[in-house]
Amino acid sequence: MLETNTPPRTEGRVAKAIERRTSRLPSDLFLWAAVGALGTSIVLQSMNRRDRSLFFGQWAPTLLILGLYNKLVKVAGSDRYDSSFDDASFGEE
Repeated sequence: MLETNTPPRTEGRVAKAIERRTSRLPSDLFLWAAVGALGTSIVLQSMNRRDRSLFFGQWAPTLLILGLYNKLVKVAGSDRYDSSFDDASFGEE
């Protein structure tokens, strides 16, 4: 096999900032927000407000995917591999 000396991939400044912020949110926040969106959708559907019901109902998959991203950041975020990543680089103390 051939060995290559390619450096490991690193995340950009913006991605690191987003990961730092989102990793602070509790994982179940997104689950409960999705359940709330579905509940709101059901209530609006029972009130014959179909358009509003669909609007809220379509938020559930988005919120669940954001929760998945949040969990991935906590488990395998770029800060786990990048030693130059610190809070000071983003204006935090």
